[in-house]
Amino acid sequence: MAILSPSLLSADFARLGEQIDILNKKQVKYLHFDVMDGIFVPNISIGIPVLQSVRKITDSVLDVHLMITKPERYIKAFSDAGADIINIHYEATDCHSEIFKQIRDLGKSPAITIKPKTDWTEIIPFLPQVDMVLVMSVEPGFGGQSFIESSLDAVKSLAEYRSANNLNYTIEIDGGINLDNVTRVIDAGVDVVVAGSSVFSKGDLAEQTDKFLALIDKRK
Repeated sequence: MAILSPSLLSADFARLGEQIDILNKKQVKYLHFDVMDGIFVPNISIGIPVLQSVRKITDSVLDVHLMITKPERYIKAFSDAGADIINIHYEATDCHSEIFKQIRDLGKSPAITIKPKTDWTEIIPFLPQVDMVLVMSVEPGFGGQSFIESSLDAVKSLAEYRSANNLNYTIEIDGGINLDNVTRVIDAGVDVVVAGSSVFSKGDLAEQTDKFLALIDKRK
């Protein structure tokens, strides 16, 4: 069954603890934590101090998505701060294998992300080294964008490649996911669904979470 990973980028930071408590009560398994440096992407978001605080108030898997240049500089810091999954962009570094080894040596799960315009075949050499592949279905850097349909082609290809080569990585998607398209992305092969504004900004958080979980549960 697929997993919902609400993106904290869309949370109300004046009520962050309260909102995470709601997600805890809904037994949400993953929380997506976006880190932006203003260089790799044109926006700046939350970082290590917030991650440390979030770690103290949830047992959910903290899925940390590093949208930063040269992420190798901060792997240990994010590991120490409480990340469970450390996800780096293929396009952000030249030392992928070394980073994945470091992440695994720290007892964490390594993951790799591709932008919408990156051909998924470019990451084939790294697929045996990671536990997760994140397909961006919007351009990274901002929440609330529209879903890019062609991202499903990458999802389907990654699912087929995984099966054909007996690999075990999960496939995650992030960007423009809502109640209208969540079942389609799961049917394409997605295992972890990141949803931000459609969870946090569309009315009651508990109610929106229930709606997502109900749709995902039907895809068992």
